[in-house]
Amino acid sequence: MAQGTESPAGPPGTARAGTSPTDAYLHRRTLRRGSAGWLLLTGLGVAYVVSGDFSGWNIGLSKGGFGGLAAAMVLMGLMYACLVFALAELSAILPTAGGGYGFARRALGTWGGFLTGTAILIEYILAPAAIALFIGDYVESLGLFGLTSGWPVYLACFVIFIGIHLWGVGEALRFSLVVTAIAVAALLIFAVGAFTEFDAARLDDIPVDTTAFGSSSWLPFGLLGIWAAFPFGMWFFLGVEGVPLAAEEAKDPVRSMPKALAISLAVLVGLAVVTFLAATGAQGANAIKEAGNPLVVALEGDDGPTALSRFVNYAGLAGLVASFFSLIFAGSRQLFALSRAGYLPRFLSLTNRRKSPYLGLVIPGAIGFTLAAWSGDGGRMLNVAVFGATISYALMALSHIVLRRREPGLPRPYRTPGGALTSSVALVLACSALVATFLVDRDAAFIALGVYAVALAYFAFYSRHRLVAGAPEEEFAALAAAEAELSRD
Repeated sequence: MAQGTESPAGPPGTARAGTSPTDAYLHRRTLRRGSAGWLLLTGLGVAYVVSGDFSGWNIGLSKGGFGGLAAAMVLMGLMYACLVFALAELSAILPTAGGGYGFARRALGTWGGFLTGTAILIEYILAPAAIALFIGDYVESLGLFGLTSGWPVYLACFVIFIGIHLWGVGEALRFSLVVTAIAVAALLIFAVGAFTEFDAARLDDIPVDTTAFGSSSWLPFGLLGIWAAFPFGMWFFLGVEGVPLAAEEAKDPVRSMPKALAISLAVLVGLAVVTFLAATGAQGANAIKEAGNPLVVALEGDDGPTALSRFVNYAGLAGLVASFFSLIFAGSRQLFALSRAGYLPRFLSLTNRRKSPYLGLVIPGAIGFTLAAWSGDGGRMLNVAVFGATISYALMALSHIVLRRREPGLPRPYRTPGGALTSSVALVLACSALVATFLVDRDAAFIALGVYAVALAYFAFYSRHRLVAGAPEEEFAALAAAEAELSRD
């Protein structure tokens, strides 16, 4: 048994006759396998991100102007492309619910696994809380049911959508696919309408800060503006890396996971380019740079609401629901995997009769609701989530590099084009994006570091001595250690 791990002997009566304590432990912590094919996984990948096309990205115009945000979008798109190719290889090697934690556990040890898993959890617990606030704002602005943005709306979001997840993963992913399809169709319809008003002269209409180094009409805040716009360039893609978290519930994950990752990223790139150009060219970068609903502003102009702008406003709510719903799924699976392996309290990985990790859904949901109702600052929470995301990207890219060099003979059903060079590009860009978060919201970055520090203290003084050797990700790492020991002999 690996050092620092133990066999989870449950309370009396938990192990059935003829089964070991570990078998009984894992029997109560199983997901429904074979529930998701490549289409549902692709929908999941797009759903994670689609709300970012409706709002948030445009604030990057106030940091870098059109040219700065365009450059940031290209560089961050390159980072995600390189990362997705690396994750496709890693998820084909280890198709379990651990995702990034499992990959880093094999490559970087228990500390690397916990650091990566915790960073992912920060992203996937904070982001739904922020989106719940945005949903409340949309409900109020649309006048739906006479409701105003407040805790009853946030509570309804968590209760309804967590309830669907508890029903079962297949039902949850099919619901997500339908809502995502509505949001994507609305983005395409928006683009058709906005391009009828397109004027290239409006793209660079933000006043130039002549004191900024390298400033111009395309880079009104200078070259540093490109860097400051990195977090907002990420909003077009943030979350797609969560697809491997569904690997344990996928049909033929070795084949379907790389396919779903590639297709979902291709769809997101297309939507990002079309949305960015159409919205900015319709009314101008200056008009939408700080708008809470930039697509609606891009369509309305001086004429006020139109039938198309109202449609896009409703569709924006669908996009927020799709991302909120899918991010809850991702957070629950990462929490499930860390808990099953003993990094977090083990009871969080218990599953119900429909094989859903019910406590892994309810407890993060309760935390998210509390944060939304108490804070009311969706932008700050999203910035904390972005900080966690960039840490996880860097560690996942590093895991790919380490495994390529340390274990070149490891069976790889899918191989990343470009190998370690591809993941090296992702690593450099992820580190750059991590530093850029301090340029955007230093307080959010330090809040994330504080949460990180508390989690690491728990791991250092308690859970690292109580890991579960039988968990899939731990067995995978133990196998590597055993093979290395044999090679030395």
